[in-house]
Amino acid sequence: MTRSTSADEPSSIQRRLMLDPRLGDVEDDAASPGQRSLLAIAGSLLVEISLPKLLFAWTTLLLLPAVLLGLAPLLASAWLSILSEKILVLTEIGAALMLIVIVALGWFAWRPLLRIVETSFWSLNALAVQPSYAFCREALRHLTERIWPNSLTPALRMRLRRACSLGAGILLGAGAALIAILVWPASRWTAGLIDLALVHHLVTTTLANAIVLVSCYLAVASLAWGFADASMDQPADLAAFDIPRSDARIWRVAHLSDVHVVGERYGFRIECGRAGPRGNERLAAVLARLAAIHAADPLDHVLISGDMTDAGRASEWAEFLDALSEHPDLAARTIVLPGNHDVNIVDRANPARLDLPFSPGKRLRQMRSLSAISAIQGNRVRVIDKSGKVAATLDEELTPHRERIVAFAERGGVRQAAGLGRLYEDQFPMILPPEQQDGLGIAILDSNAETHFSFTNALGLVSFEQVRRLEAAMAYFPRARWIIALHHHVVEYPTPTTKFSERVGTALINGSWFVRRLQAFGDRVVMMHGHRHIDWIGACGALKIISAPSPVMNAADDAPTHFYIHRLASGPDGTLCLAEPERVEIAGS
Repeated sequence: MTRSTSADEPSSIQRRLMLDPRLGDVEDDAASPGQRSLLAIAGSLLVEISLPKLLFAWTTLLLLPAVLLGLAPLLASAWLSILSEKILVLTEIGAALMLIVIVALGWFAWRPLLRIVETSFWSLNALAVQPSYAFCREALRHLTERIWPNSLTPALRMRLRRACSLGAGILLGAGAALIAILVWPASRWTAGLIDLALVHHLVTTTLANAIVLVSCYLAVASLAWGFADASMDQPADLAAFDIPRSDARIWRVAHLSDVHVVGERYGFRIECGRAGPRGNERLAAVLARLAAIHAADPLDHVLISGDMTDAGRASEWAEFLDALSEHPDLAARTIVLPGNHDVNIVDRANPARLDLPFSPGKRLRQMRSLSAISAIQGNRVRVIDKSGKVAATLDEELTPHRERIVAFAERGGVRQAAGLGRLYEDQFPMILPPEQQDGLGIAILDSNAETHFSFTNALGLVSFEQVRRLEAAMAYFPRARWIIALHHHVVEYPTPTTKFSERVGTALINGSWFVRRLQAFGDRVVMMHGHRHIDWIGACGALKIISAPSPVMNAADDAPTHFYIHRLASGPDGTLCLAEPERVEIAGS
């Protein structure tokens, strides 16, 4: 009988190979920021990017909202002008009927117009205003910390970051005010019916109006954000873990993140290329170790805070679900949430690839994620409706849409994608309710920014609507403790300077604002996230923050990795304590 050869034991053919395909080659590093500089990737991007698609995307995402925003005051003033004219000549039946028509037109049109203005404004805010402030703030911090890389104590670094936040607000506010002043002569805020017919003049005027409005908002908002960031509690390493009381309820939560499952046996990850592990054996080892721990001392929850897959492909989700299905006891306790690699990677091999705003590709990745989330936890988590009430389970919410989701996945198409509307966005936040009124609940957020470009896939944003629903859900369980789970890091860690591309390109754009909103709940909340693959446990004021290392991404096959099992304990007066965690080592192969 011939002895079979194991996957890593070389056969006679493999021993004769000049190039072992199992080890990969330079092509596996093509899109890896860990193996290539950001400048090199940007150079490749500029050569390969589709300029017509880029121009169309900019027009749809920036130019069109700007035109609609700038057009709104002209439409309103034109309506008022016509209305006043008709009132002055109100002497006969025809004029009276015309007046009724004009009033009715305004009555039925103002709500859609207001929604268009609101949507356009917040779209520009998310795409331009908040990123501008975050970029300016982090650029100042990066520059100052590089000047004194070795002489900064934690206290001095904290003061320096406060000063940079304030400086960014002042600089950006002054710059935005200057832009508004320079563009003001080209703006126009009143118009008549004839003016609206002059389209070639109208485009310039509406763009000028939009620039003035956005610049004025940026000038005020950046000052407010700068002062708020400077005055808020800065992130610091956790001073000490809590010691639970003898009668405290203890919850054991295994926190994994960024497992980046690939769809090939010898596949490499986008970010690390050949510097990381091959295939999915490391994940299998992690789950096997976790299952053994759970058998000896049961876990309450297993949280995987995003990036379950490397590029959101169907084959990757299949591999992840197969691996989890090998351990049904763990699967029954597992909570997952979407990361940027699950929904925002347009093409894993080509960072220059661009999705158009109405492309079905983004919607398909969202539906794959939603389907997997529903399969894992859909009968346990509940959705918060628009009124802020804790509504049906995720499975119940998705049941009416199941046939349309399946049909879209089968056939694709722009119309089918549009028919699913905001189905994905409306499911977040979802919550795993506490078992008792004073128990532990888990709030699951989607922190992925709306991007259509692989090069900017890592940006994050927590929408105001999600935060409003989250606060409503927490108010619904006023005595409960909470894990707030999201993918992106909410603050820059108080550590020596990192690469500027990581500080800016992977940021949660409105993270500081989100932290300030949660300070009111800080004593009964622990926030858990992933994204940066960094092992850090700290606090921002009363809010405790846990960043999960990746048990897969941080080392090649032969090096060890680790993750943590955290112990959360009930404290007095409804507080949530964070005890010292258990570090679990995963040996290399």
